Amino acid sequence: MNSLAIDVRMWNSSGIGTYIKNIVPFLVDNFNVFLLGNNNEIKNYGFYDKVKVVECNSSIYSIKEQFELFNKIPKCDIFWSPHYNVPLLPIKGGKRVVTIHDVYHLAFYNLLSLKQKLYANTMINHAMKNSDIIFTVSEFSKQEIIRYTKADYKKIFVTYNAIDNKRFKIIDSNNFLESIRKKYGLPEKFILFVGNLKPHKNIKNLLLALKHINNLNLVIVGKKEGFITGDNEITYLIQNSSFLQNRVYFTGYVADEEIPVIYNLASLFVFPSLYEGFGFPPLEAMATGTPVVASNAASIPEICGDAALYFNPLNIENIAENILKVIQGNELKNTLIHKGFDQVAKYSWEKSANKLINVINKM
Repeated sequence: MNSLAIDVRMWNSSGIGTYIKNIVPFLVDNFNVFLLGNNNEIKNYGFYDKVKVVECNSSIYSIKEQFELFNKIPKCDIFWSPHYNVPLLPIKGGKRVVTIHDVYHLAFYNLLSLKQKLYANTMINHAMKNSDIIFTVSEFSKQEIIRYTKADYKKIFVTYNAIDNKRFKIIDSNNFLESIRKKYGLPEKFILFVGNLKPHKNIKNLLLALKHINNLNLVIVGKKEGFITGDNEITYLIQNSSFLQNRVYFTGYVADEEIPVIYNLASLFVFPSLYEGFGFPPLEAMATGTPVVASNAASIPEICGDAALYFNPLNIENIAENILKVIQGNELKNTLIHKGFDQVAKYSWEKSANKLINVINKM
């Protein structure tokens, strides 16, 4: 079997961490696998005895990580970076594989600091030039990679993400549901957003749309603080509106096992994002029987198909109008729920992993 070394330092990150955790178990029976990461994060998984862990804990995007990767990537047939922070120095690996989830940093270049611009340009273009295979997670992201870089389109392969249907499902226990509602102080009826407050998530327009709707609460699952750009404007908007202060609830950190419960409690899931390479939350909502209203931008229509009601994310009235259509229309709501179950069934981690394995083996 070929040997495959994988940088898994982002094991517990949202998005990319989910991707790594769900793909790796399918690789261990097809390759001799080395995992570069934190042994304590990996040791409790069922495949642990089938892999060799190389302790590697330098921070993502740091200078230190470049020297640690140079020193610790073992001799292997293939080295895989599941993010664009690829090694810049020579490595002992034979072929190089990278996954580029999106090129947000190039598409929204004007929002970056000079340091961020230099890093994104250097790393993404180095990854494109020096990787033998480039995986990405949607046809949209593939076209964006081609648009913003000099990547050879023949090297780019789409392997869709999926969700864990054992976690994201309908929960029947009213006692459990109500205990989580009480724990986070959630209102009786609310629409839901799950994610961070980075500018491209477009939370500002969602808040402005909320001001057009009476008697409807918004719950935001995710960090309120911690982002260099974006959250100050949102905080200012809420602090200067008594209406929003009474209608917007921030949960802060929510344990992984409790997020599906909050989806179950929601009347509607709203995804106003301007830019997504894939976007897990709409599918997570669909799997829990929660109807989805979403932006018609980027990869979102590709991933959600006909199982969401779409709006123009730049049109505040359109966002409010479509939220109300679902909240007030039981027939539309039920249609979206049933189409949501069908849409989620189209995605499978096993299918994605098998395509990845086949592409690597053909190389």
